[in-house]
Amino acid sequence: MSAIDPGAPDPSRPLADRMRPRSLEEVVGQQHLLGPGKPLRCAIESGRLHSLILWGPPGTGKTTLARLIAKRAAAQFIQLSAVMAGVKDIRAAVEAARQARAASATPTLLFLDEVHRFNKAQQDTFLPYLEDGTLTFVGATTENPSFEVVSALLSRARVYVLRPLTVADLEALLRSALADRERGLGNEELAAEPQALELMATAADGDGRRALNMLELAAGLAEAADGGPRVLTLALAQEVASGGRRRFDKGGDQFYDQISALHKAVRGTDPDAALYWLCRMLDGGCDPLYIARRVVRMAVEDVGIADPRAFALTLDAWEAYDRLGSPEGELAIANAVVYLACAPKSNAVYVAMGEAMADVERYGTLDVPPRLRNAPTRLMKGLGYGEGYRYAHDEPGAFAAGERYLPEEMPDRRYYRPVPRGLEIKIGEALERLRNKTR
Repeated sequence: MSAIDPGAPDPSRPLADRMRPRSLEEVVGQQHLLGPGKPLRCAIESGRLHSLILWGPPGTGKTTLARLIAKRAAAQFIQLSAVMAGVKDIRAAVEAARQARAASATPTLLFLDEVHRFNKAQQDTFLPYLEDGTLTFVGATTENPSFEVVSALLSRARVYVLRPLTVADLEALLRSALADRERGLGNEELAAEPQALELMATAADGDGRRALNMLELAAGLAEAADGGPRVLTLALAQEVASGGRRRFDKGGDQFYDQISALHKAVRGTDPDAALYWLCRMLDGGCDPLYIARRVVRMAVEDVGIADPRAFALTLDAWEAYDRLGSPEGELAIANAVVYLACAPKSNAVYVAMGEAMADVERYGTLDVPPRLRNAPTRLMKGLGYGEGYRYAHDEPGAFAAGERYLPEEMPDRRYYRPVPRGLEIKIGEALERLRNKTR
């Protein structure tokens, strides 16, 4: 449990913590929520507390906004982390809230970081205290609250979506830290090349905390030149920014959003966008074998029989990565992705299978017509199994015109409707010619 520290900044604290905004005017970014007349700004400025959930990537100001809300409402601020806290900590926070309300009618804002890490029972613990006004709840999460926060808690809290900070936002944040003499690096006689700040802002990938951490590290490594101030050079910025990865949360929203974008780019016949999303996932640390499996799915779902080679090529790419590893195996996956994106598209079999499965469920267990059954024994032959079956290879063109292969109780069906693309053009023409022989 922690509360706002109103004292002077402690120089031993990390720069990112020392530079935490003290007012809405110091907040960088999130203008869609904090601009004039925007909903969250109006709520904060009114001083009226309401429970809310802040959903956004790391380093976008969730904790800061919770602190500012409590400060504006003159509320006691209690902070818990779902990583370490349990029901015992929640009960202690409730008791502290009751005491504050009884002693001075002071409201309490309970801020729970990483709320998605609490299970359903733990999240439900808050509900009675929100109902009776003991607590105002503010949760912070990097995961989609629709999936990670229980519906009872969601119904009592408004969700605000925070966006990654732009490069311009991050550059402004870095310049502010360099100039701030009270909390930042303004007393350290440190100069920075503009290209160095731009590089760190870009490498921070929307995360203000990461940007300030890189600046603090670079400041500690910067050296003076010719007796002048220490200089944060582009080369130094490259050194501290190396090894960073773009946002990618295996199993989280970023993960599924990016694989969805890759799939849709392939389906939309955009090889350039498909390559971009493939590289984004690889850069973020995604297992290439996972991508290879999904690429096989794209082949069977979206290319289908319009280009049967696509399925074999994706399986080959999967095996190539399994045998070669990186980076050659990743190139094999890239070849498959580009091929799929450029290939003719058909989901005719995908749709046909769905319609056939619906009929299976609709009609139940219908008998196989006797003429279509095998008759390996004398008894089966005596029951008429196989009687009247027309062997297609004995018919002209190896096609038994007029023969029917569905259960007798079912009407005729045309599940598979070839699309006018790729090989399915020829398939469609051939089927039409054969079907016309029945008329």
